[in-house]
Amino acid sequence: MIDFRMPSLGADMEDGLLVEWMVGPGDRVERGQVVCAVETQKGAVDVEIWDAGVVEQLIAEPGQRIPVGGVLARIRGAEATSPAPSPAQEPVVKPAAAPAGPARTAVATASRGKRMRISPAARQCARELGIDPATLQPGPDGVIHLADVDTAQRAPRRASASQTSADDRRVAMRAAIASAMTRANRDIPHYYLGCLINVEAALRWLQARNETVPVADRALFAALQLRAVALALQEFPDFNGWYEDGAFRPSPGVHIGVAIALRGGGLVAPAVRNAERLDLAGLMAALRDLLPRARAGQLRSSELTDTSLTVTNLGDLGVDSVLGVIYPPQVALVGFGRVVERPWAEDGKLFAARCVHVSLAADHRVTDGALGARFLARITDALQDPENLWPD
Repeated sequence: MIDFRMPSLGADMEDGLLVEWMVGPGDRVERGQVVCAVETQKGAVDVEIWDAGVVEQLIAEPGQRIPVGGVLARIRGAEATSPAPSPAQEPVVKPAAAPAGPARTAVATASRGKRMRISPAARQCARELGIDPATLQPGPDGVIHLADVDTAQRAPRRASASQTSADDRRVAMRAAIASAMTRANRDIPHYYLGCLINVEAALRWLQARNETVPVADRALFAALQLRAVALALQEFPDFNGWYEDGAFRPSPGVHIGVAIALRGGGLVAPAVRNAERLDLAGLMAALRDLLPRARAGQLRSSELTDTSLTVTNLGDLGVDSVLGVIYPPQVALVGFGRVVERPWAEDGKLFAARCVHVSLAADHRVTDGALGARFLARITDALQDPENLWPD
């Protein structure tokens, strides 16, 4: 028997609101299966389980706010894949008061005898619009989707309730981000490095490559940037992991978090897992998949729990350079600015070249400036020699 616990979905998360169970007692669950939906300050998240077995008991009920590490359910016939807190350390789970307004209706409906089949994005949208999910008509597959919420939205509703819900979410998100960034600035001794890279060769290579493939398969420069960072992390693993309990713990894989701005304000950084194993097409597919799901509130817990380094790219917003704040417990952040044309001198010749500024924010408890400079130099080399990014 093992305990299935509330995962930590970021350094700014202290607890989560259990919204819905997708399984019940007696159901067989497999590793990686989504078993419940949890509401955090940054939206709804589908939570996966990492132990196969049979659901023995659902401990938490929809509507409860569960602390990180609190027991959600018990699984029979499985062995735990990660150590669990001792009974003395186990957080006490207490029922929370039902949320006011639209959230109360959505949670109460989900906790009735028959489990409602509604996507996390539709659930979140309905809550923000003040729509009772029980009034929605599901699609042909029996699941309520965003389109069903959009149809219901055309009916008369209370605008004030919708606005209040959206405002409350923005306030909660800003408070969560403030808490994490305060901790980062207080606890992490940052150091910063940066350099300007001539990416003319990389952009020409990418243009030539894109001209040979269908429009749907074309890649963005952001994919080349991720590939360069992934290669550098393989050679410099001290930037790829977490600082916890007074020591650095390296990540077994290169799981690069991609910073994504949310429409309602704030940001989230889901991970492109095992980025070092992906080719250009794979990286682009990951980016195309993450962006809409992040903004629709359809991320999975595995995409938020093990990010080993974050990359932020503000070039499309006209920013020349980025000096970021490390997201704890990570130990580094790489920032890219916009591509700009600059005068460039090489072999005694002066010419115009497209360039991009790359920066590194790193944790001085784990690395120092000399190693950080070599790490940035590896990223620079990769972007100036694109043929070696993908030997094919």
